[in-house]
Amino acid sequence: MTTPPFDPPSAADIATVSHQLGRPARNVIGIAARCVCGAPTVVSTKPRLDDGTPFPTLYYLSHPAATAAVSTLEATSVMPELAALLTGDLGEAYRSAHLAYLADRNSIETVPEIDGISAGGMPERVKCLHALVGHSLAAGPGVNPIGDLALERCAWSPTVCECQDYAANGNRDSGSSLL
Repeated sequence: MTTPPFDPPSAADIATVSHQLGRPARNVIGIAARCVCGAPTVVSTKPRLDDGTPFPTLYYLSHPAATAAVSTLEATSVMPELAALLTGDLGEAYRSAHLAYLADRNSIETVPEIDGISAGGMPERVKCLHALVGHSLAAGPGVNPIGDLALERCAWSPTVCECQDYAANGNRDSGSSLL
């Protein structure tokens, strides 16, 4: 779990993330969460991309098994069920998660075009569980209640390695060498 400031990603991190995404990783400024084996799980991306595009998603879920499990969860139409929980204390906690997300991103760079916009539908909706789970993995349990609930319900766990051998792709050594 990591929130800003981030250590710069290594060349091996970038190669692994590129393999995970199936395209070159761009504008990665840190690894916000890692698998128990050390491979990146959540990357942090610059709030303004090198081409000038505003990019509100600071915490981007990159791990293929995590992404697949969250996609499966989204396909079960769980988002309206989670959105119905956005009242009372849980709704307040979700609004606090939104503010924490904004503070993290603004500590890196303030981008006027996305001022007040976080990710995943926060603070009023549940729109993208990938973004909310990424935030939960980066910030830790108790910060984003909807991300935490999605993690509890999905078929992937951050405590169990489901990584492929990225070393076989020439990207890194296996195991914890990325730590």
